[in-house]
Amino acid sequence: MISLRSILCLVTVICCLFDESFSFNPKRTKQFNLSHTPTRWYNGGATWYGSPDGCGSEGGSCGYGDLVSKPPWNSMVTSVGPSLYQSGKECGACYQVKCTKHKSCSGKPVKVVVTDSCLGCVSESAHFDLSGKAFSAMALPGQCQELRNAGKLEVRFARVACDYPGKTIAFHVDQGSSAYYFAVVIEYEEGDGDVASVQLKDSKGIEKWCDMQQSWGAVWKLDAGGSPLKPPLSLKVTSQYSGKTLLAENVIPTNWQPGCSYRSVVKHL
Repeated sequence: MISLRSILCLVTVICCLFDESFSFNPKRTKQFNLSHTPTRWYNGGATWYGSPDGCGSEGGSCGYGDLVSKPPWNSMVTSVGPSLYQSGKECGACYQVKCTKHKSCSGKPVKVVVTDSCLGCVSESAHFDLSGKAFSAMALPGQCQELRNAGKLEVRFARVACDYPGKTIAFHVDQGSSAYYFAVVIEYEEGDGDVASVQLKDSKGIEKWCDMQQSWGAVWKLDAGGSPLKPPLSLKVTSQYSGKTLLAENVIPTNWQPGCSYRSVVKHL
């Protein structure tokens, strides 16, 4: 005979499975493929920073620099609290965010890219410190200032796939890179957007992939030690969200220069 306690426990488990307000964890949904259309919404909080129509901070802790204000991001970016930032692993991830409870909210979602961290944003399980432009985009027509005056909002958010028409994945080589130390910022990763790990292979004739280390944000590095890297260099990027891997073969050419960006069409492994 099933006890009342067992029945109550079962009901609690079922309710948790269907409750959309539980804390979002990027790793929680790893078995799913991301869609450009939200499939599940979660509760969070939102504030804004920087100028009313700006991009928040110029660059941010992910290391994207002035890309945040340029196409295709166009200042539609966000800083996120530690639970979403994941020590920089979520740099480049795309979300839709919407507000409905304030009278100036349109209820329509805006799409933003994670480009910065907000270490102090811990009052909710998930927090977005949006650029002024992104925050204002959630308002009804003509009510941007009224919404910004609210300061802090309750929002709903959903993780979605990134989409950069006409863009290919790019690797921006760090200024301090050399044949013995190589570091790159990964830009415009379509689909999952985030990065869990990066591997590099040079052209010495040995089929060996070396694990790169996350330096900070979206910057990944490799210390080659006493054996200089021989270009062209190939890179493999693995997503934290789905575990999928992209291969950019020979993306860094023989005549590469620090401070330059190199693009590649990728293979899905």
